[in-house]
Amino acid sequence: MEGKIIIILGQTAVGKSDFAVRLAKKINGEVISADSRQVYAGLNIGTGKITKKEMRGVRHHLLDVVDPRRQCNVAEYVGLARKAINDIYTRGKVPIICGGTGFYIEALLGNVALPAIPPNPLLRKKLEKKSTEMLYATLKKLDPKRARAIDRHNPRRLIRAIEVARSRQGGTLTEKRSDLGGTFNVLKIGLMLPNEEIKRKITIRLFARIGDGMIQEVKKLHAKGISWKRMEKLGLEYYFLARHLQGKLSKEEMTQQLEKAIWHYAKRQKTWFKRDKTIKWFTPSSVEGFKPKDYKKIEKAVKKFLT
Repeated sequence: MEGKIIIILGQTAVGKSDFAVRLAKKINGEVISADSRQVYAGLNIGTGKITKKEMRGVRHHLLDVVDPRRQCNVAEYVGLARKAINDIYTRGKVPIICGGTGFYIEALLGNVALPAIPPNPLLRKKLEKKSTEMLYATLKKLDPKRARAIDRHNPRRLIRAIEVARSRQGGTLTEKRSDLGGTFNVLKIGLMLPNEEIKRKITIRLFARIGDGMIQEVKKLHAKGISWKRMEKLGLEYYFLARHLQGKLSKEEMTQQLEKAIWHYAKRQKTWFKRDKTIKWFTPSSVEGFKPKDYKKIEKAVKKFLT
């Protein structure tokens, strides 16, 4: 199968989801989420998952497809995303991949070799006893490149990355690359805002989510059987909220540490994406963010690519 794929990427809080919906309505597209946590059912407010109202009738894929009590890894994501792409094409529509998990996007495109190694239960048991700070320090020694892009507050990802890095050092790692099942042309659209604007949006969004019931959401997830340990492994919002609800952090400490962690995550996203010279970057004409005329400029580039 031959076709074209649009990718909308960028840092957290830059406005990717809103633009993906706008673009989808212009070009008869459907959106595939490229967010490593939005695949989980019930992780809504904390991940900023788009609502039915915000979708404006545009079909979205890879949201709420995995039980949060179990892990969804990059290989599973690639398989699900590939099926979604083929499904979208069978209905004569354009796939729009939208998200900020750069590792998942590159794995889907076949630009990242996926480690074909099984979990190491003994190693994991040993690593699970370590703090996230210790895990991050270990990964940094083993694989500095992966450490620069990873969520340093997500123990599950840290443990897996250490597992993979150790296998590489031992010379036992076999790898495979994803296959989209055909030849595809890809246009990567990057949305970029100044650092101060990203910081401002992160702060506003965090307090809005707390007001919208993010803490209550985590309480409900725990009541439905998601352990605090599993919650912490989901990273960022869920890590800090779980620690707060266990009495390990006050609400003020949780908010301050979470805001700082999200900003650090945004900086890692920027570092990851800036290495990719194939991304076509767009910045707003105003410090207030993207305006209709800015979106029209991007849409023009997309339509040129599709013709």
